[in-house]
Amino acid sequence: MIGIPLGLLTANAVEWVFHKHVLHGLGRNRNSFWAFHWHDHHRHVRQNGFLDEDYRKPPLTWNAQTKEVAALVAGAAVVTPLMPVAPFYVGTLYYCAWNYYRVHKRAHLDPEWAREHLPWHYDHHMGKNPNANWCVTKPWFDQLLGTREPMENRQLA
Repeated sequence: MIGIPLGLLTANAVEWVFHKHVLHGLGRNRNSFWAFHWHDHHRHVRQNGFLDEDYRKPPLTWNAQTKEVAALVAGAAVVTPLMPVAPFYVGTLYYCAWNYYRVHKRAHLDPEWAREHLPWHYDHHMGKNPNANWCVTKPWFDQLLGTREPMENRQLA
């Protein structure tokens, strides 16, 4: 059962590392597979008051939402071989991947909900510093690593 808290911590750490170093690091290069995050997702969200219309499209079209799903499925595939020895850990990681997608999608379809329930993610997109607030589902690793920067006077754009 120790796999459950370890899975929750691992998933949040991966959110932080992946968002910071892959989506914002490699993603700034327009020729990178990960460019969708910085050049599409961030642009749409800033232009539309946190709303990202890509999440209204079917996830079978090749857009930012589909690439996000592909990355989550690939991550799940990477940990699957651990299932026989760490089923609670792997199961928790599967849950966290599904929850990430569910929460992230809802946030960008319902900005008021996001502002209330995921203020750290709202601050990441709508605040002055897009190089802070890397976590989406829980702000744990932002708090631990000192990258949580609350926005003052958080209002819908």
